[in-house]
Amino acid sequence: PPAYVVAAPGRVNLIGEHVDYTGGFVLPLAIDFSTVIYGTGFCHTGKGNGPTSMRLRLISEKALNGSIVEERRLNGTSRPPDADEPRSWVNYVVGVVQQYMHDLPKEGCTIDLSMAIASDVPLSSGLSSSASLEVAVATFFECFLPENMAYSSAKEKDIRKERALRCQKAENDWTHSPCGIMDQLASSAAQVGKLMLIDCQSLEIEHVTMKANTPEDPVILITNSKVTHSIADSEYGVRRAQCHDALLAMQSIPLYHVLSLRDATKDDVKQAEAKMNKVSYHRALHVVNENVRTKECKVALKMGLWDHVGELMNASHASLRDEYEVSCEEVDYLVEVAQAYEGVYGSRMTGGGFGGCTVTFVQRRVVEGLIKHLQSSYEAKYGKQAECFLTEPAEGA
Repeated sequence: PPAYVVAAPGRVNLIGEHVDYTGGFVLPLAIDFSTVIYGTGFCHTGKGNGPTSMRLRLISEKALNGSIVEERRLNGTSRPPDADEPRSWVNYVVGVVQQYMHDLPKEGCTIDLSMAIASDVPLSSGLSSSASLEVAVATFFECFLPENMAYSSAKEKDIRKERALRCQKAENDWTHSPCGIMDQLASSAAQVGKLMLIDCQSLEIEHVTMKANTPEDPVILITNSKVTHSIADSEYGVRRAQCHDALLAMQSIPLYHVLSLRDATKDDVKQAEAKMNKVSYHRALHVVNENVRTKECKVALKMGLWDHVGELMNASHASLRDEYEVSCEEVDYLVEVAQAYEGVYGSRMTGGGFGGCTVTFVQRRVVEGLIKHLQSSYEAKYGKQAECFLTEPAEGA
C-alpha cells in the first residue's frame, strides 16, 4: 500500500489567553516543533456486507509516553471512554480517526491503517502537543482517502478550518477536555513567517507580518519552566464554568448584545457586577480586557511598535496571574526575571497555565545573555533547568 508522511506543528500564543473558548481573539504562531507521522493505509472494498470497520495500528516513540504498539478495531459506533478513565495519548488519535468514519462507505469496506508517530513538541508545556498530534492524524487521513472527504472540493482555507474543528471535537469528546479552537486551528492553518489573529467565534483568520523598522528588531523566546501542576486539568473546566456564570449574569440584566463574553465590554461587566460572585466578575474582566489587548497587539505588530507589544504582553500576564488566577510561582518568577532584563519588550505566561512555558518578546541582540540569565537565576532559586529556545512563525500542517 502507498505510504504517506505528514507533519503538524505545535504553537505558542503571543497574546489572547483563555479567551478562545468564549469566542474571543487570539494571536498565536506555529512553532518549529512538530508531530510527524509515517503511515500506510489500505481500503478493502466489497468484502462482506457488514458495516465498515477499521484496524488501526499505532507505533510511537518514547516522547509519547513510552515505546508502545497499540492496535484498535473501530467502526462508526465506537464510543469515547468514560470521563473517569485514565487519559491515554491513544485516545487523541482514535478520537480524530472517529471523526472521519462518517466520510467512509457505511458498508462493505475494511480499512487497515498503520501509523508510526514521533513528536518533538514538549509535552504538558502549553505548546499544544495534543493539537499537533490530532492535526497530524487528520492530515494523514486526508491523504489516505482524499476522494472520500466531505470537504475535499472546498477551498484550502476551509479545509484547514474543517480539519481543526474535527480535531477540537475529538479532544472534547475523546479526552473530555473542554478546549477551544485556537490550538487546532493554529496547527492546521498557520503560514510561515506570520502570526495569526484568530476570531474564535467566526473562525476568520488574519495573517499578521511583523513590521521590522528598527535595529532592535524582536525575536520570540519560549522558556519552559519544566513545571506541571496537577491542578491544571480540573481548573480549566472550572474557569470555563465561571465565564459562563458571568455571561448569564450579564444576560439577566438584560444586556441583549452580549451573546458571548467576546461581545461584552468592561462597562458591561461592571454593570452586571452585582449579579455575579466576585470570582466570576474577575474572570470576566480578564476576558474582555484580554480581547482588547489582543486586537491592539495585532495593530502594534504591523506598525512595528515593539514597546507597546511588550506592554500589552506584560498586562496580559498580570491579568492571568491576578484576575484569572492560572499562573504559578515558578512561571511568575521567569516572567519577572525576563521583564526586568534590558532589551526585553515584554514577557508573559502562555498556554493553559499552572506551569508550562513563558513567551518573551526580546531584542535579538540581547537574547543570548537573557537565556543564560534566565537559566542561572531559575536553577539557583528552584533547582530546575529551564529550557529556552527561539522560534519563528512556522508553516501549518
